[in-house]
Amino acid sequence: MTPKALRERARRVRLLVLDVDGVLTDGRLYLAPDGEELKVFDVRDGSGLVAARQAGIEIAIISGRSAAAVDRRALELGIGHVQEGVRDKGAAFDALLATLGIDATASACVGDDTADLPMLGRAGLSIAVADAHAEVRAAVDWVTTRPGGRGAVREVCDLLLNGRR
Repeated sequence: MTPKALRERARRVRLLVLDVDGVLTDGRLYLAPDGEELKVFDVRDGSGLVAARQAGIEIAIISGRSAAAVDRRALELGIGHVQEGVRDKGAAFDALLATLGIDATASACVGDDTADLPMLGRAGLSIAVADAHAEVRAAVDWVTTRPGGRGAVREVCDLLLNGRR
């Protein structure tokens, strides 16, 4: 995709949908002795999400796993659309678009693994993090330079915000 075409697609985005493990985090799972799942989030990714939300972009999470840490982080960032434990991410993505009344062409989706391909394939702008599975990187419109959990989401937010200028 040319830089001009990427900027044009980014300009149209009204909804940003994110996977969690491998996108908002580095994909590693930390398990406490009591079985609680711990996750590490990048504060700059959070700052970018807040800026995108303040610019009028809806933010949503669709994740195959469930974790209390995701709920807490979403609450901190003001992300109101969180779907966890999702088996069919394509169907969940379609339902979210219908609920919000947003056309798929006005959406961007960020993923890292093959389970994300159904929703990536439906998005107006599909994005993979730098360390995503090779099949995912080959299938998307744009690949970040930063890896998941290490500033990739901030990079996406900057792209979307710069597209509006």
